[in-house]
Amino acid sequence: MILTDYFRSKKDLTWDLALQCGVNHGVIRLPEDDKFDLTDKSHWQTVYDNFANYGIKPIIIEPMPNEVHDHIKAGDALRDASIEKVLRMMPIMRDFGIDTICFNWMAHIGWLRTRSDIPERGGAFVTGYDPADFKGTDKSITEKELWDNYEYFLRAVIPTAEKYGIKLALHPDDPPVKNLGGVSRIMISAENIRHAVYDIVPSDMLGITMCQANYFIMGEDVDKVITDFAKKIFFIHFRNTTGTLDAFRETFHDNGELPMGHLIKLYNSLGVDVPIRVDHVPTLVGEDTEVAGYAAMGRLFAIGYLKGLLENA
Repeated sequence: MILTDYFRSKKDLTWDLALQCGVNHGVIRLPEDDKFDLTDKSHWQTVYDNFANYGIKPIIIEPMPNEVHDHIKAGDALRDASIEKVLRMMPIMRDFGIDTICFNWMAHIGWLRTRSDIPERGGAFVTGYDPADFKGTDKSITEKELWDNYEYFLRAVIPTAEKYGIKLALHPDDPPVKNLGGVSRIMISAENIRHAVYDIVPSDMLGITMCQANYFIMGEDVDKVITDFAKKIFFIHFRNTTGTLDAFRETFHDNGELPMGHLIKLYNSLGVDVPIRVDHVPTLVGEDTEVAGYAAMGRLFAIGYLKGLLENA
């Protein structure tokens, strides 16, 4: 597997820590400001060079930039213009050797946690979700609208993805619940995701991001999901958790309910040789972070743990 980490486009401590841990490939988040044009190759060149000159080779875009993705998922008036930008991104990605986009189908509300201060081992903090604490939203969308918008997107982009060799790796909904207030969710089961990647617009360029903890929280047999989707796994989010849909929380990577060493050996036995990154790490004591789950220091333990498992798979 290719060991990667997640990087924002503006240099921060995670760049240095990843390199010091031996990570040389990047899952990158593109700039999200008015100065960056998704369709301008020179803008991409600047971002790419910043990483490459520092020793990090970008290979995956995550997420699909919200400035286009939000309109596409919602199917609003800017959908077609947004899809056109995605199509224009693909030849640029090809030229830079970035061959995968990790995307999701969570309209209006992205990945969601209701707490970020749950104590974990040694006083570290982790995020968690409890439906009783969800505050609600004034947004709404139905399951049918989501499926219709998803099909519209695939029919528009798959031909270009196939032309330029760009893989689309679908991430499950997080949390994988049927609705959040009036906002429906559809990528909430292995059955639905199978339909999403096999039935609507079949393509070798359409597969999944195997966020293994999400499938566990769904109540799925994670071994079976990995085995059934092995040929469609384009990218792995290596994450552990504990709980159920009624309430769950993140954990240290060695302290949850998923057998992490076993899962790495399973991927290996099935020939799943794809980029992998740690996800949703604890915030360590004394650490301050803008985005809970993505703190810098917590990644040190997670990356080291993953490297050890990979070497012994």
